[in-house]
Amino acid sequence: MPNEFTVRTHSQEEFIDITNSVKEVVASSHIQKGVAVVYVPHTTAGVTINESADPSVVEDILEVLRRVVPFNFPYRHLEGNASAHIKTSIVGSSISVLVERGNLILGTWQGIFFCEFDGPRTRRVWVDVIGE
Repeated sequence: MPNEFTVRTHSQEEFIDITNSVKEVVASSHIQKGVAVVYVPHTTAGVTINESADPSVVEDILEVLRRVVPFNFPYRHLEGNASAHIKTSIVGSSISVLVERGNLILGTWQGIFFCEFDGPRTRRVWVDVIGE
């Protein structure tokens, strides 16, 4: 069974940096070389890797997603969160990150972001670290 942690979101749409939480799971696995798979088991939230040094990057990503997939559109899904489902399909529900010497191998400016599109909510994130 993968490790699980929760993320509490505070807005309808937001990106939350979960890099440190994923690093903690990798460290506790004691796996030195392999891959960490991060999976979000929700249809209106996802996960991505992008720049974590400048917060304007995630603001820009959210703004473009809002323009490409507007909240107000004559969607057939009448629950009121159709745009969240579409944004999640665009962003994706999982990522894989290499693990070397017990550490995530990320680029200098990269971070792992939980992507909320239908909040605020308490969400789950699953991480499985697979060793050689």
